[in-house]
Amino acid sequence: QVQLVESGGGLVQAGGSLRLSCAASGRTFSTYMMGWFRQATGKEREFVAGIRWSGDITYYADSVKGRATISKDNAKTTSYLQMNSLKPEDTAVYYCAAAISRTEYNYWGQGTQVTVSS
Repeated sequence: QVQLVESGGGLVQAGGSLRLSCAASGRTFSTYMMGWFRQATGKEREFVAGIRWSGDITYYADSVKGRATISKDNAKTTSYLQMNSLKPEDTAVYYCAAAISRTEYNYWGQGTQVTVSS
């Protein structure tokens, strides 16, 4: 089992920045990738960004490319999602996830709310 705890959400004005954190614990040695997803009210959950556990490869959704940076602190087994130039459409609950294979994310955090005001 891998446990994930997100933090760093909140209310921010459009154009502002936030950094989300995801602390992983448990059997983290089995983790292949960590990712961030988000779900806005009335919409399906969508992928935002992902990073290999080794930290050498990253992936981004087109909607955040150029505005988001995912990173990982190997010593703390924590991943971060830096979001800049935030837009109201970035408003959502952001979830951290961990995958032990290439095919699916197996573990999820409880989510953290990000609200961007116009």
